[in-house]
Amino acid sequence: MTTVPSAAPTLPEGVTERLVPALAGRLEARVLVAGQGDPVLFLHGAGGLIWDPFLATLAQRHTVYAPEHPGAGESDVLSELPGIWELVLYYDELLDSLGLDRVAVVGHSFGGMVATELAANSPRRVSRLTLIAPIGLWRDDTPIADLAAIPPEALPGLLLADPESPLAALLAPPADDPQALFEAAVRMASILHFIWPIPDKGLRRRIHRVAAPTQLVWGERDALVPPVYAEEFAGLLRRSQTVLIPDAGHLPQLEQPQSVAEAVLDFLS
Repeated sequence: MTTVPSAAPTLPEGVTERLVPALAGRLEARVLVAGQGDPVLFLHGAGGLIWDPFLATLAQRHTVYAPEHPGAGESDVLSELPGIWELVLYYDELLDSLGLDRVAVVGHSFGGMVATELAANSPRRVSRLTLIAPIGLWRDDTPIADLAAIPPEALPGLLLADPESPLAALLAPPADDPQALFEAAVRMASILHFIWPIPDKGLRRRIHRVAAPTQLVWGERDALVPPVYAEEFAGLLRRSQTVLIPDAGHLPQLEQPQSVAEAVLDFLS
């Protein structure tokens, strides 16, 4: 059973799907490609790849490569990638396979932390870096440490600015629906599946290697990783700017796609 859909059932007009060899041929990475401009790599959060209005707008000016994380969707090779460095090397190899020597990188949530590590590991490859509500793995005491204790019905209040929004239905099913509760538990397991295999939270010691201009995009009402962390994170970077999105929680690119897209497009330009 899948969790959050890894992609829209019908791809938007102009979006194509490619399978790219990775991990020395052990895996075919599923990549959605759109646009004609400068290349952008989008790394999604741990809940799965959602081809949303934000990415569709981004693709109007850029060629957007949006791969699934190993283990997401129909893939199940995370056992081969037990830590952050394996993921970084995986994306380096994937960029080689795509022929992308230099690329802007946009990452959301956990994907934002992988994007930061990629920029620290390959500073000449990453031209610009946008981090949308990156989970705070650079500190041991960030709210993510309590994620395992969050019941599914509490997730909307942490992830969304409006816990009554339609998006909440993806995260908090009615208590009298056993099947929906089971699916919510699977979604939670999917999130933990990515976060807990990463023992190294030493990004603070490496973040000085990030040479690319960096944009931090945060939901003003993010309760999972509150905006106060944006200021601290920005202080660890050489060149950074912070954009707070009103009326958005931890999923600003889904709640306020136009505002996030405009901010990111301006920065990438």
